[in-house]
Amino acid sequence: MATFFKRKATVVALAALSLTLAGGGIAAAAQSEARPQPGARHSTAQPPVTAAERQAARAAMRATLAPPAPGQVAWAVVSANGTLLQHSGNVVSSLRFAPGPGVSAGQYQVLFDYDVRQKSYHVSIGTNTSADIPPGGEVSAAPRTLTPNAVFVQTRNSAGGFADRPFHILVAN
Repeated sequence: MATFFKRKATVVALAALSLTLAGGGIAAAAQSEARPQPGARHSTAQPPVTAAERQAARAAMRATLAPPAPGQVAWAVVSANGTLLQHSGNVVSSLRFAPGPGVSAGQYQVLFDYDVRQKSYHVSIGTNTSADIPPGGEVSAAPRTLTPNAVFVQTRNSAGGFADRPFHILVAN
């Protein structure tokens, strides 16, 4: 009788294990199909650099007095429309790229008067008014293509779609 129960217990254990594995696979497959995908993430490419942008960047590099010393930072507060609201001395300008072919909403350039390619960037959604809570969203930064003294900033809404958002940027030297 004891052998019968040992065999039955083994069979029941194997059956439970098989059902668990099969059910887990079905649940995982069903979950990935039903899970909503994040907002449309189109291209991650930067807008092309125009001749005017290239000329402004070169002029800014020639006009520099001195880059910040190691351990110092350059910073800026930029509005959703690309206006430079506040900034440190080494920030020259900011602009929002007008949406169009190859350019999405929420794409900005912040121009400095020194080479920032090998620096650390920190960006966050934010404004400069004490009575205003910034809209939710995401922001990222990268060195600007073909422009050593500029940072490219991309902002998105909370769903991941391109959107104009105000932001703060800090470049650590």
